[in-house]
Amino acid sequence: MVPKSNLTRVGSDGHYADSFEATSESEVYDAAKEQLVRQMLGEIGEDPQREGLRRTPLRVAKAMDFLTSGYQMSAEEIIKKAVFEEDVKEMVIVRDIEFYSMCEHHMLPFFGHAHVGYLPNGRVVGLSKVARVVDVFARRLQVQERLTNQVADALMEHLGAHGVAVVMEASHTCMMMRGVQKQNSTTVSSAMRGSFEADARTRSEFMSFLHR
Repeated sequence: MVPKSNLTRVGSDGHYADSFEATSESEVYDAAKEQLVRQMLGEIGEDPQREGLRRTPLRVAKAMDFLTSGYQMSAEEIIKKAVFEEDVKEMVIVRDIEFYSMCEHHMLPFFGHAHVGYLPNGRVVGLSKVARVVDVFARRLQVQERLTNQVADALMEHLGAHGVAVVMEASHTCMMMRGVQKQNSTTVSSAMRGSFEADARTRSEFMSFLHR
């Protein structure tokens, strides 16, 4: 069996490189997951042995490990390695962070943009790490409401900010491809902590930046 480490990790933040294809006809990545995919293909009336599907179980197993790699990441580790002492009092906002996640109810994707702001309390964090924290929680089976709160709570706890604000806008394929089949609907969720929750003016300032 080829070990899962062949989905090469980049750094220590749990991000995988994109080596999802089989390296040989005989490669086995995760025998248990691959067998489950073969079984599912058979249950829907497909032939797992036909040419176009022979390597599908391996690709799906690798893809699922990538799409759920957030379980192997730590927001605390990501943040603490990139915190800098700075006497900054003004709001910091990282806007339009693309994210992709999977609905835990149907295991179908939802995707969109996250907008994250915080009020520093003597410390700032590397900007890319804000996006990494979003990925920590997005790359798990999720509901958007919980995802939004988890990002806010992690930044509030590990950055020690005066306040944190998170707004997420997403399209859910479980609404687009099945069920009500509303392709143009979007869902907006928010989580406010500290100053953003307590002070309407601070919250309003943050929201005003999202539409400029």
